[in-house]
Amino acid sequence: MKTGLIILIVVLVVLVLWLVATYNSLVSLRNRVRDAWSQIDVQLKRRFDMVPNLVDIVKGYTKHESETLENVVKARNTYLSANLPEEQMKADGELTKAINKLFALTESYPDLKANQNFLELQASLEQTEDKIAIARQFYNDIVLQYNNKVEMFPSNLVAGIFKFTKETFFKALEEEKENVKIKF
Repeated sequence: MKTGLIILIVVLVVLVLWLVATYNSLVSLRNRVRDAWSQIDVQLKRRFDMVPNLVDIVKGYTKHESETLENVVKARNTYLSANLPEEQMKADGELTKAINKLFALTESYPDLKANQNFLELQASLEQTEDKIAIARQFYNDIVLQYNNKVEMFPSNLVAGIFKFTKETFFKALEEEKENVKIKF
C-alpha cells in the first residue's frame, strides 16, 4: 500500500511539473511571437518616418505624378490606422507596393536620381526594407514554433485548457508578387 501511494504521488508530481513546463513554454513562445511582431513594427515605423521626406523630395521633381505620391501617403496612413496584425500586414503590403511604384517612377527623372538627399533617403529605405524582410522571416519562424506547440500532442491539451490560439503568418499579398507596372 505504501509503495502504491508513493508511485501515485511521483506520477502526480511528474504530471504537474510537465503541465507547468508546457504552460511556461507556450507563454514564452507567445511572448516571442509578440516581440517578433513588435520588431517588424519598429522597422515599419522607421520606414513610415522616411516616407514623408521621400514624397517631398519627389514632389519637387515630378509635379504631374500626384497620383503615385497620393497612393504612397494613403498607404502609409492606412497602416497607421490599422490595429490588428492582420490589418497591419495588409496595409504594409499596400505601402510596399506604392513605394516600389514610386521608385520605378523615379527612373524617368534623371535629375531626381542624381539628387543627393534622394539617394541617401533611398539607400536608407532600402536598408530598412532589408531589415523588415529579416524581421518578417524571424516572425514567421517564431509563429511556426508557437503554432506547432499549440497544435501538437500532448502540448495541445495544455494549449486548449488555457486557450492558447494559433497566430497568423506574415504573408505577401498577391499584388506584391506581381511586377510593378508604371503607366505614363
